[in-house]
Amino acid sequence: MAVRIRMAVHGVRNNRIFHIVAVNQRQRRNAKPIELLGVYNPRLKPGESTKTIEWSVQRIKYWLKVGATPSDTVAELLQMGGILAPNNALLPDTPGADASAPLPDAPEVSATAQPTAS
Repeated sequence: MAVRIRMAVHGVRNNRIFHIVAVNQRQRRNAKPIELLGVYNPRLKPGESTKTIEWSVQRIKYWLKVGATPSDTVAELLQMGGILAPNNALLPDTPGADASAPLPDAPEVSATAQPTAS
């Protein structure tokens, strides 16, 4: 099962809240997630000057370690939050990042070609 970390939209129009979830990537946007990883409310409350994100860093790192792929928006949020390195291959349009390179702490898998008998 391919897992993706992405945002699910909740709330009424003009007052959206986004849940950061781990979900099977073949399911629709608001499908039931495997796990809720965080909540992002882009609206500023009166008297606040910054937007806040509440998330479980430990669980996000776990899902990244087991191979979950973040969406472009979530990858940028993770980079701003310091969870992903600035030149990580998971970030969109990262110059110099090798998309085929394994993630840090990920086991390397080597594929060997088998000669075919003809």
